[in-house]
This record gives sequence, C-alpha cells and structure tokens, in this order.
Amino acid sequence: ERSLMQTAGRAARNVRGSVILYADEITKSMQKVIDETNRRRKIQAEYNKKHNITPETIYKTVDEVLISTSVADVRIQPVVREKRKFKYVSAMEREELIEQLEREMNEAAKNLAFEQAAEIRDEIERLKKMAK
Repeated sequence: ERSLMQTAGRAARNVRGSVILYADEITKSMQKVIDETNRRRKIQAEYNKKHNITPETIYKTVDEVLISTSVADVRIQPVVREKRKFKYVSAMEREELIEQLEREMNEAAKNLAFEQAAEIRDEIERLKKMAK
C-alpha cells in the first residue's frame, strides 16, 4: 500500500502524470490508494479554486538538479568522514551518534542519494557491532 501511494505521489508531481495499475482485480491496497488519491485531489482542487491557482509542473535545468543534489552531498558527506574518528565512545555517545546517522541516512534516501544512504547504513552497522 505504501509503495503504491509513493508511486502515485511521484506521478502527481507532474500535471500530466498518471498512474496505471495492471491487475485482474482491484486489491484492498489499490482501492485504498485510489480512494485516498481522489480525496486528496478533491481537497487540492478546492484549495486551488479558492486561491486562483493553476497547477503547473516545475521544470529544472540539469544545472539546477546537480546543484540541489550536490547540496545534499555536502550536508551528508562530512558526517560520514567525521564519524570514522570515533573508535572509543561511551555507550550513550554511540547511541546518539547512531540516531543522528539514522536521521541523515533517511534524509539521504529521501533525497535519492542512495549510495550515501548505504554508506551511512554501513557505518551504523559498524557502530552497533562496536557495542557488542
């Protein structure tokens, strides 16, 4: 259900985006996503009408995309390098560091920086093994 909703949400970011579901029967998850999408679409249409908004797709140049992803790289990468210095940390410091890294890993994944998210995940695993 969650992945269907995420896929539908990705398509919704484009004015002409649509989701095509292939199945012999509509599953409960599919129906929930369809119902939720229709509910959200109705709310958004009412809001747009009330505020005279015409939906339009955002177009970015290649440079704009590279800049936005490089900003995410700069935010995440120093922590990956910095955390390797911590060989001897208290249990409390280690837990705090793991929590911080988990937030950064999720942010990296959210920004589609999957390689960095994987690096951070591996570092989290190393820190957890240190605790054993």
